[in-house]
Amino acid sequence: MQALILEQQDGKTVASVQPLDESQLPQGDVSVDIQWSSLNYKDALAITGKGKIIRNFPMVPGIDFAGVVHSSEDPRFHVGQQVLLTGWGVGENHWGGLSQRARVKGDWLVAMPQGLDGRKAMIIGTAGFTAMLCVMALEEAGIRPQDGEIVVTGASGGVGSTAVALLHKLGYQVAAVSGRESTHDYLRDLGANRILGRDEFAESRPLEKQLWAGAIDTVGDNVLAKVLAQMNYGGRGLFCVTCVCKGLTR
Repeated sequence: MQALILEQQDGKTVASVQPLDESQLPQGDVSVDIQWSSLNYKDALAITGKGKIIRNFPMVPGIDFAGVVHSSEDPRFHVGQQVLLTGWGVGENHWGGLSQRARVKGDWLVAMPQGLDGRKAMIIGTAGFTAMLCVMALEEAGIRPQDGEIVVTGASGGVGSTAVALLHKLGYQVAAVSGRESTHDYLRDLGANRILGRDEFAESRPLEKQLWAGAIDTVGDNVLAKVLAQMNYGGRGLFCVTCVCKGLTR
């Protein structure tokens, strides 16, 4: 089998496709023949060495994958079963999905949901899964379409664009924040009601005009500070979901 291997040479990250033997795979109780893996922003940072993503070298990147169980010591999974994985530090501190085979803990795997296959699951990918968690968090907080506008920052990215599409489908009014004018038509096609430039969020005061019933933030920093200052006061309105590398905060 083959895998994309990241190594460190003279302080720089070097990526190359190399052959692997089964014995080289890290410890785990389930081996999976990988059929699909999506390419995430975090993977790009890891492969180019532009972000401190990798905890130890050598490393196989790829923070998600879908495939078929090759062997299993976990009674929950059997040979030939379709499974998928997102997160759990895979591709960061445990060899990940940009390989023909992976060995992981059974606790990290999910049996393929009915109606999905590996290709569809990875088209949705970690970004789509995260976006849906954000939207569900807003719903669980009791925020309804009639409560007001939802702002989505970093709207042209994977999480942001999927969140815009999901919110529109559910009947919410969506304000999309993007730093690239070239994405505006794309975001309108996804269902954004209006587009705001990222430069409008460069500076903020502790309290701003109340604008948002809820927010999904993928940017953080000054943009998040501005969004928080603009949240509707009281009741169900003060609710912002921030997507960060490790998960979701509310």
